[in-house]
Amino acid sequence: MKLSPAEETLMQHLWSRERAFMKDLLDAYDDPKPAATTVATLLKRMLDKGVIGYREYGNSREYYPLITRQAYFSRHVNHLIRNFFGNSAAQFASFFATETDLSASELEELKQVIEDELKRKKP
Repeated sequence: MKLSPAEETLMQHLWSRERAFMKDLLDAYDDPKPAATTVATLLKRMLDKGVIGYREYGNSREYYPLITRQAYFSRHVNHLIRNFFGNSAAQFASFFATETDLSASELEELKQVIEDELKRKKP
């Protein structure tokens, strides 16, 4: 499932709040805020995609995510690795390490994460 940039922005607001009414979501945007009808359209599309749900309270709906931020991000990274790096995590890691502006300390942190994961996965 792929969210548009506008849907991703709205989803970020929803993830940060966990549950929110339309007014809460509109308030989360910086000025100039989108029209309520725009947010309503985005919410409808996201409901159709199955990434959010809602609970009704009278005439109001409280929206909540059905997918975690981590699960959404994981799907996209795996899609990126599959489609742009020939399903090679090593090529992705090499690209990430050499083509981003990571400091030496950030690279050391990544190295430690990989080493910890290797220890965890070894029998």
